[in-house]
Amino acid sequence: MIIVLWGVAGSGKSTVAAELAHRLQCDVFDADNFHPKSNIRKMAEGRPLNDADRQPWLAELRQLVDRYDKDEAAVLACSALKVSYRETLGFEESYVRSVLLTGNYELIAKRLANRRGHFMPADLLRSQFEALETTHTGLTLDVSKTANELVDEIMAWLH
Repeated sequence: MIIVLWGVAGSGKSTVAAELAHRLQCDVFDADNFHPKSNIRKMAEGRPLNDADRQPWLAELRQLVDRYDKDEAAVLACSALKVSYRETLGFEESYVRSVLLTGNYELIAKRLANRRGHFMPADLLRSQFEALETTHTGLTLDVSKTANELVDEIMAWLH
């Protein structure tokens, strides 16, 4: 089983994923670490990625997701903004659990403004909200709660 925490930048995916993986005592992955240098450079320049930019990244992530189709657990933090991206990642598979972390634009923009050391500038947040398609069959959580509260809810949902 792999639990994919997804949503726009600044929604807390990496923080919640790390805590969830700690509690589950399993592997954790951040999809940002799988981007090719060309994608990172493009985002750092303030240009949003397009579907063609994302295809190699999504293909590599799908290979990662498929490694967890047995009893072993893992957590993946990934934007997965569009239904087509989630289909590529295998969200329809029985071993994938989908958790959307969502919140209002103002809260997430404030978080991004305070974030340091990340390649994606806060200016790209609007494009992420515009691309976000929230249709899914998993759990949807409001990120106005603390990371621990969100993980508590995920743990209850998983059991």
